[in-house]
Amino acid sequence: MKRKQRSWLLAGLAAGLAAGVGAWLVARARALQRALARRVDGLTRRAVTGLGVPAESRYVEANGLRFHVVVAGPVDGPLAVLLHGFPECWYSWHHQIAPLVRAGYRVVVPDQRGYNLSDKPSGVPSYAIDRLAADVRGLVHAFGCQRALVVGHDWGGVVAWRLGMDYPELVERLVVMNAPHPAAFARELRSGWSQRLRSWYAGFFQLPWLPEMLFTLSPPASARLFFRRTAVRKDAFSDADLAVMASAMAQPGAMRSMIHWYRAALRHRTPPERLSIASSTLLIWAEDDVALGKPLTYGLEEWVADLSIRYIPGCGHWVQNEAPDQVNRLLLDFIQPGES
Repeated sequence: MKRKQRSWLLAGLAAGLAAGVGAWLVARARALQRALARRVDGLTRRAVTGLGVPAESRYVEANGLRFHVVVAGPVDGPLAVLLHGFPECWYSWHHQIAPLVRAGYRVVVPDQRGYNLSDKPSGVPSYAIDRLAADVRGLVHAFGCQRALVVGHDWGGVVAWRLGMDYPELVERLVVMNAPHPAAFARELRSGWSQRLRSWYAGFFQLPWLPEMLFTLSPPASARLFFRRTAVRKDAFSDADLAVMASAMAQPGAMRSMIHWYRAALRHRTPPERLSIASSTLLIWAEDDVALGKPLTYGLEEWVADLSIRYIPGCGHWVQNEAPDQVNRLLLDFIQPGES
């Protein structure tokens, strides 16, 4: 056999071996993902039991979809809806549920559209921001209420802002944590490279299939990357916390649906009729957020007349988990002045 032929043969064998090993690794990763996804019911039961107040995990129909929600507090209490962000699930609020229940609230914490155990409609347009806000409106009505305290973090905060714009009659009070008002976000993206560089990942998420494939190869590793490695207060997330988050990421189709929120934000923009917020609003902002700069909090009075801003220094993006006591104190002071 000639030398050139031997070289091609060796190259072919090496390529075949690499492809075989790669296929085995992907198959193994998918098997581990499925095994982790099957643990979600047990992890959810333990997490709900550990909230410190009576609570239940159930499903609710709203806006044509089936949502998984965790519900706690008196049936006749005022409604509080807590909205998580990316790449979280209802459990992101486990530190806040009990304090709100003890304050007398009926607390409803959904897995938002596309996340964890909630429905995952197909197609990027299904995740346009107006549909996400309409989901929350549907949930409020599903619990027999016309108004609610709405609390949102990250993408949940973006939905909360939009809810206040589209359905001002629905929002009793608004609390947003490390999520920019859309007008301020657009301003900062136009003004220079600082926020553009912080938001680089939103561009990466526009790629087809690759982001979700990478993050589902190992949901536990992705959970450590997203939560523990980007946190300022590294002890904020226990191994048990990360297990709940990883099982949510491992649900079939969940990571693709989560990333569709980012895709829809660029490809299917639905501007609100108004940018103003009529509700009394509290903005809680962790100052050391790796993704969102502090200038996003400046000049908001143009759109939010009744606004209070509270900064938490030495804290990263996952503010309600990294600084739960401070967040709970600010939250209770806002909803019940002088009573917390």
